[in-house]
Amino acid sequence: MAARGSVAGRWGVHLAVLFFVVLWTVPTLGILVTSFREAGQIVASGWWTALSSSARTEAGRLPTPETQVERDGRFLLEGNIFGEGQSGTVLAFGTRAQNPTEFAAGATADIRDGATLQVNEDGGFTLSSPTRLEGSRGQRVYYQASTPPEFTVKNYETVLFSEGIGRSFINSLTVTIPATIIPILIAAFAAYALAWMRFPGRALLIATVIGLLVVPLQMSLIPLLKLYNGVGAFFGVPAKTYLGIWLAHTGFGLPFAIYLLRAYIAGLPREIMESARIDGASDFEIFVKIVLPLSFPVLASFAIFQFLWVWNDLLVAMVFLGTGTEQLVLTGKLNALLGSKGGDWEILTTSAFITILVPIAVFFALQRYFVRGLLAGSVKGG
Repeated sequence: MAARGSVAGRWGVHLAVLFFVVLWTVPTLGILVTSFREAGQIVASGWWTALSSSARTEAGRLPTPETQVERDGRFLLEGNIFGEGQSGTVLAFGTRAQNPTEFAAGATADIRDGATLQVNEDGGFTLSSPTRLEGSRGQRVYYQASTPPEFTVKNYETVLFSEGIGRSFINSLTVTIPATIIPILIAAFAAYALAWMRFPGRALLIATVIGLLVVPLQMSLIPLLKLYNGVGAFFGVPAKTYLGIWLAHTGFGLPFAIYLLRAYIAGLPREIMESARIDGASDFEIFVKIVLPLSFPVLASFAIFQFLWVWNDLLVAMVFLGTGTEQLVLTGKLNALLGSKGGDWEILTTSAFITILVPIAVFFALQRYFVRGLLAGSVKGG
């Protein structure tokens, strides 16, 4: 029975891991596929249909009457609604927005005053009129077309070769790396002290750290900025510096870091600490030579969390670093590429995939320590 339960437990773990792998991988795959699609196909169908033809309804105008020709007593305007370099299959067309698929492809539609419009499956059209066509604008036409799958790197060219993208990438690394290392260094010392050192007010400090976990960033952002600006003005330090944003991210990340690291460090075997003390080791020597090497899994776990948070941050970066060309981080630069009204929305998935490349690399580099670091503190007694 015990063996059967063990096998069932292993299968349960494998299925749970598989579920979370799929849950995490499918959206990432969707972002990757969508980033190579053009805007019309993104609107018309989901990424899972990227390898099949998609049907979409579009609107356009025929060429202006200057290109009309007279033939057999009628004035004709001919061409292709797909335009140069494009292709597709017209399923239906119409001349009114209320009914864009009123006529089947190849049918002849009566427009007005004896004029007719015919749109074929290949996109070729013929506008015929008994009188000369007038006006400065072409006839409005709506059509439903089936287009073959199409992939493009245009979105990546727009993002990767835009002016200032390289500088913003360096800015993000300059912000993220120190803002990940600094809180780890501070929190490791604090976590050891709260876990193994006895001093007055220790329980109150632990309660304060736990309480700070629930303080929203938005609530503390403005008071922290005012405090930093006041201290900076007193010492003559500029307001918008990397030091400011490092300190801000350190402050926001410390409560979780101390809580996570303390739970792990408190679960380390007491015998190791006592043996070291008997051998004459100080608290600092115990921390550096014993605790830190044993705590690498939990340090790596927090590093992943902190790196992801800081790398994807936009709000704190805009407040403490600014939005100038020389200070803009990668998320801010990609947001600026969308335009003030989001007109270039098709680069969203491309931007998203570019921004997650570095965090993915960090995660896979440290992932073997991730689960072990998160779980170790919860299964050992403190």
